[in-house]
Amino acid sequence: MLAGVLLALPVHAAQLTLDLGTAKGTRTWDTEQLLKHPQARDIDIPQDVSYKRAMHYRAVPVAALLEGVTNDAHLQAIATDGFAAEMPAAPLLQKTGSQAWLAIEDPAHPWPGLSQDKPSAGPFYLVWTDPAASNISPEQWPYAVGKIRLLASVAERFPALLPDPKLAAEDPVNKGFALFQKNCFACHRLNGAGDSQLGPDLNIPHNPTEYFAGDYLKLYIRNPQNLRQWPQAKMPAITPEVLSDEELGQVVSYLKQMAGRKVSQ
Repeated sequence: MLAGVLLALPVHAAQLTLDLGTAKGTRTWDTEQLLKHPQARDIDIPQDVSYKRAMHYRAVPVAALLEGVTNDAHLQAIATDGFAAEMPAAPLLQKTGSQAWLAIEDPAHPWPGLSQDKPSAGPFYLVWTDPAASNISPEQWPYAVGKIRLLASVAERFPALLPDPKLAAEDPVNKGFALFQKNCFACHRLNGAGDSQLGPDLNIPHNPTEYFAGDYLKLYIRNPQNLRQWPQAKMPAITPEVLSDEELGQVVSYLKQMAGRKVSQ
């Protein structure tokens, strides 16, 4: 009952903080400013990742908000629920092919809830036009965004995530580490390292490769509800379109490696 009451409340103006480091400083945009941004326009998303249907938004190109940020930079989008998407700057700055947009929820025309008894993807939602052109993953569509900040790379900030440095760059474990950053790190910490507050740590106290027998871990990643069903489950299915079978095997190889590289608790 309470959830229904909360969802019935009107949407209010919100604020987005951009923290682009010492060189560019911090700027706060409110809903009205973004809706009136000179580059704001109406866009259509034929297959929205979060709503799983076609959606229409008023949006600003993310590149327009990141002036001065270079392609080799690293950014993090932080959502109000603790989701922290790690994102290389280059795709966000593209102006052709896959293009990133910051969709802005207008308080006068609120978006629908993501599902029954859940709020919308607002107030700010990072969406993509032509996402297939750059293989944009679902984790690169963070919603309920409250802050975007410029940071050092994941490897620099969190050395506890690194696999054995003796491994070749093309080793499946290192490939799995790259995929872990793109598809898992937004929700999960590992070895206590990370900024997300959403999902459990994947190495402490136990790594999932230590308690999922056989291929059950892969089954769980593919669709958690096929293995464990409960109404409040949050982990989405990771389909072959997001991670191929080969890539899924690489992620599991990384996790197996890290089971032997736990930090002291």
